[in-house]
Amino acid sequence: MSLKLEQVSYIYGEKTAYEMQALKNINLEIHKGEFIGVIGHTGSGKSTLMQMMNGLEKPTAGTVRFDGQDIWEENFDRKMLRSKVGLVFQYPEHQLFEVDVLSDVCFGPKNLGCTGEEAEARAKKALAMAGVEESYFKASPFELSGGQKRRVAIAGVLAMEPEYLILDEPTAGLDPKGRNEILAQIAKLHRENGISVLLVSHSMEDVANYVERILVLNHGELLYDDVPKKVFAHYRELGKIGLGAPNVTYILHNLKERGFAVDTAAVTVEEAAETICKALKDRI
Repeated sequence: MSLKLEQVSYIYGEKTAYEMQALKNINLEIHKGEFIGVIGHTGSGKSTLMQMMNGLEKPTAGTVRFDGQDIWEENFDRKMLRSKVGLVFQYPEHQLFEVDVLSDVCFGPKNLGCTGEEAEARAKKALAMAGVEESYFKASPFELSGGQKRRVAIAGVLAMEPEYLILDEPTAGLDPKGRNEILAQIAKLHRENGISVLLVSHSMEDVANYVERILVLNHGELLYDDVPKKVFAHYRELGKIGLGAPNVTYILHNLKERGFAVDTAAVTVEEAAETICKALKDRI
């Protein structure tokens, strides 16, 4: 089972004075069980691409397929698609609206036809998976901290038991502790439940630490699609389009230029520490 985009393009305001091409000839396949990072400068097409996968936007040209079926065919069940491909928006307030946390998370399963009892069971399981404690179940979602709101928004999507989880900047505005907690929870969901994760992020460190594959968008085009080490090897090119690489990439290249035998392909702090220690021992 996979999500596949074939020659997908999208134009906002087509045939108007405000026409703008958001995506250009995107060819891409997302397989079940992958953990993918999506990066690009503001306006590069990241959010539009995510909404294409979820069926919230229809391509101007090209085809989006889920499990081999064109999601815009007349008889395709897009309600089913949105339960299988869950999208968590950047601002959790856009997804929260019920009087309390438990009711909010129950909404999705009920909308899928679950009984009240089944919906509540799913909601409690999803809240536990998202790291929300039972003491918050009867609290208003709007009185929670930013991190807790995001957890509840993620739980609302998990309660529909998706196979793909798309997260648009899930750590935006959080302090380092909150960011690390959310990312660790997402990584745990991927590891223990086999959910495919697409993580949209501006943080190169976060992407380097968690994902197995990176998609780089630039002006609506897919510039790179590869493993982190190979994508960040293009750190100069990434810099030219307003992006960058993890801080360790620049440190390692600087050391290499100074004669240290370090592995410049290292992208995490742990990998960098290992290669720097080895290089220092070799010089003693």
